[in-house]
Amino acid sequence: MIYMQRCLQLASISGGNVAPNPMVGAVLVVGDKIIGEGFHRKYGQPHAEPNAINSVKDKALLKSATLYVNLEPCSHYGKTPPCAHLIVKCGIPRVVIGTLDPNPKVSGRGVKILQNAGIDVTVGILEEDCNELNKRFFIFQREKRPYILLKWAQTNDGFMDNFRISKEQNPLQISNELTRQLTHKMRSENQAILVSTNTVILDNPSLTVRYWTGKNPIRIALDRQGRIPDGYTLLNGQQPTLIFTENLKPNTDNLRFIYHKFDENSLLNLLNALFENLIHSVLVEGGSKLLHSFIEAGYWDEAHVEISDQQIGEGVKAPVLSQIPDSITEIYTHKILRFKNRNKKFM
Repeated sequence: MIYMQRCLQLASISGGNVAPNPMVGAVLVVGDKIIGEGFHRKYGQPHAEPNAINSVKDKALLKSATLYVNLEPCSHYGKTPPCAHLIVKCGIPRVVIGTLDPNPKVSGRGVKILQNAGIDVTVGILEEDCNELNKRFFIFQREKRPYILLKWAQTNDGFMDNFRISKEQNPLQISNELTRQLTHKMRSENQAILVSTNTVILDNPSLTVRYWTGKNPIRIALDRQGRIPDGYTLLNGQQPTLIFTENLKPNTDNLRFIYHKFDENSLLNLLNALFENLIHSVLVEGGSKLLHSFIEAGYWDEAHVEISDQQIGEGVKAPVLSQIPDSITEIYTHKILRFKNRNKKFM
């Protein structure tokens, strides 16, 4: 158990840097001593297993080592060679795996390669924790869609913002310094961030990670009529950005306009398009109508709702989730409610 927990610790270090690949950590043990460890650091770079193997100073020890890894070693050529073949080549006699890889290119094939080579393989150690760590990757592989995380902040009386009609009007400040950091942490953990036209026009957001360390998400906006003005931050080309619209404009570096029909199948078609663009997770930050549309359709996996102690009496109503939160965390005078959707309606 303790070595698999270490694998999970190592895997989580990479955060969103490996997307759309999974987060993986590996530990090599002889007796009760760790002789090597590693994790997948960045998409396209070596996986956890070769990093762990390469960290071992005395390679002769590998022939008596147990390799712990939270996800089944890969069995196919992608950006890197198959890890299962490397394990066999190194003569590692025992491998303990947290969970199988749902990727059809692997999905038990890695285990079979190891077993056919006479390696003792155990699968299913801390499996629930391993699945939770890579829930985005698992959903992407199994359901052919991105993992959807809804996020918003609201006052204690249920409002997200004051009524505004232009960006010259200041938005209501709900998040405090700590909860703002948590929001940016969520941005770093998800491959993309999605907002609506009105949110862009009123807030002119950058949608980047500034109060946390990590990779900036791919910025996505729904802009049916092409209303986002030239010169807005979202169109500056400094970060990969996708604009889904019925009013196409020329693509530039880091900025792509994708034709999207806004009809009754708009959200489902959006999820399909994001899957085709290899986006495995999306943080939906607003506005209220967009969040409500995901909730109404049942197209969400998790929701994080921040509630302050403010009372403003009127304004933009926050969405409502008709279920009990799975957890509540108090941060000063704020509460963070976390929900898991138990009534998903993805088709």
